[in-house]
Amino acid sequence: QVQLVESGGGLAQPGGSLRLSCTASGFDFDYYAIGWFRRAPGKERERVSCINNVASAIHEDSVKGRFTISRDDSKNTAYLQMNSLKPEDTAVYYCAASRHGGAVCGAIADYEYEYWGQGTQVTVSS
Repeated sequence: QVQLVESGGGLAQPGGSLRLSCTASGFDFDYYAIGWFRRAPGKERERVSCINNVASAIHEDSVKGRFTISRDDSKNTAYLQMNSLKPEDTAVYYCAASRHGGAVCGAIADYEYEYWGQGTQVTVSS
């Protein structure tokens, strides 16, 4: 059974940090590209960061310099380290896996992510 389970969300103050984890099972994790997405209230889902199977990563401009995606294939886990959080980072964060693991992950369309987690809430507020 394929599963992606996010954890690490919660409440943070502006300027604070959180680290999200995405733990996978049921598929060959180290072959897949992993993406982190978010959906803020009243907004479309957007990709935040992605990493391919050789650990080449891309971060969207809105989080560049603040968020870092990484992966530990020995643990079947991907991470999103979020620093200098802003209220506009408030959203439900999802991880997803794409079989196009060798691609430049920024070129992977959302519909090419086959597996999705259930999401974890991140709220940035004082």
